[in-house]
Amino acid sequence: MKTLALILGLFITGIVANAQDIKGITVKVTIENVLSDEGQILAALHTQDTFMRGLGIQNFQSKAKTGSISFVFEDVKPGAYAISSLHDANENQRMDFEDSGMPKENYAMSGNEMNQGPPTFQDVKFEVNGEDLELNLRF
Repeated sequence: MKTLALILGLFITGIVANAQDIKGITVKVTIENVLSDEGQILAALHTQDTFMRGLGIQNFQSKAKTGSISFVFEDVKPGAYAISSLHDANENQRMDFEDSGMPKENYAMSGNEMNQGPPTFQDVKFEVNGEDLELNLRF
């Protein structure tokens, strides 16, 4: 009986240990065409529920650097997501607009769609499945 209890205990411990090792997907993002060192780069990983409503489910912030900048979103679960990014040149933590409604600061979205008007989740979404991803966005 003790042997059976020991084997069962080791089996359950093994399952729990393996379950803790299961991680989500890593999404590596490279933003190209950063035109200046002014300000900061902001980016967010969004679900449909958070898209265009503020902070994402994961967020990135870094000093701007002319050229390109890379970063990762870790432990992303399978599903549909979108990435929004902004070169916040004046560091006010938001996108600035002209009187006409056009953005004053460079931005990029996953999918690199540059349609007239605000982007929709359907236009810029991508799927996370079982493999790590690398995405390139362009300001």
